[in-house]
Amino acid sequence: MDFVQKNSFGTIVTTEKGKPIATHLPLGFNKQSDDYYISGHIAYGNPQWRTFETCEDVLVMFQGPHAYISSSWYGHEEVPTWNYQAVHVYGKVSILEKDE
Repeated sequence: MDFVQKNSFGTIVTTEKGKPIATHLPLGFNKQSDDYYISGHIAYGNPQWRTFETCEDVLVMFQGPHAYISSSWYGHEEVPTWNYQAVHVYGKVSILEKDE
């Protein structure tokens, strides 16, 4: 929970007719009793919100720090790598509308 709160700019991924759709959004992460909730705002002009009612599962990704690690850091030359932190959250999505 702490990681997501500190890296709250997430990517929400849904599908439409088998094609993935992604939107990058600032998101809130909250706990209520034993349940966790991610909340955010997606613009009406963004067609992804229309996939929310038909998608079984939604993927939300949060990325943290990342850095290239040169093979020269090792005692002998190896393959270079990339160190990173990421969290993937899967769940159901609901549309909340503000009553006017």
